[in-house]
Amino acid sequence: MQELQITDISIDSIENQLTLQKRLHLAILRLDKIHPIVSGNKWFKLQYYLREATEKGYQTLLTFGGAYSNHIAATAYAAKAHGFNAIGVIRGEQPQQWSHTLQEASAQGMRLTFLPRNEFAQIKRNASAKWIEQRFGKVYAIPEGGYGKLGKHGAADILRIADTSIYTHFVSAVGTGTTVAGILQASGANQHVSGISVMKNNFGLADEIQKLSDSPELPEFRLIHDYHFGGYARYSTELLDFMNNFYRTTHIPLDFVYTAKMMFGVFDLIRNDYYPPGSVILAIHTGGLQGNESLPPGRLLF
Repeated sequence: MQELQITDISIDSIENQLTLQKRLHLAILRLDKIHPIVSGNKWFKLQYYLREATEKGYQTLLTFGGAYSNHIAATAYAAKAHGFNAIGVIRGEQPQQWSHTLQEASAQGMRLTFLPRNEFAQIKRNASAKWIEQRFGKVYAIPEGGYGKLGKHGAADILRIADTSIYTHFVSAVGTGTTVAGILQASGANQHVSGISVMKNNFGLADEIQKLSDSPELPEFRLIHDYHFGGYARYSTELLDFMNNFYRTTHIPLDFVYTAKMMFGVFDLIRNDYYPPGSVILAIHTGGLQGNESLPPGRLLF
């Protein structure tokens, strides 16, 4: 996607009393700087799907997601930028008040179709080509969150845009598991990867990540379920206060759905000696800041 400025990416060091006390180095890879909508991991996960859809001559993209899905908003924008029509299959009944994400996707020309949650769960990843074609015509289907081998290969490029060989640990928020699967693919043999799930008790995630792996085992990986704050797109006063304090001290904005939960978890893990002294940690800022538009006005400093 030529209009996205990948050169804007930076790695920002985060040093405070806690990191000094625990004698480790923490930095954050600022993928949020790529683009205000197709930001962070979204650009990486979509790139090979877009390429294949173009090569195969498709005119329309179809994908799946929830009412607060950054993937839905990003796909809508990317489709328009590349001259595709777009269809978004949305989890749940149509709400009376659309989220900012749905409004943004619709404004970019994406046609939205709402499915009851049980029906959505049955078809989101395993919908047959026949079912899709009967309902929507000839479309190129992208799984929810960019999940799949093409999404994983795109996410692997995240660790290739800068020299990441000095890091002993990588950490990322986890939704579908696609991004962390790509990071696992691109990480070195002695680099440990942690994923912080943003969904409550989604213990099937480990299997989903394993399905994308080219290896029978994931020895340098741990999936952590302790920082979901009640579930996907749920938040508390504590989390929002953390986001404001983090911005106040670092000038780095986080989103409440993914990256705030990740960074909250990182600091708690540091406090509890999860990372040994001397660790060099890189947190992946996966973007998605547009999701904050769904919060009450004035709740955040940024």
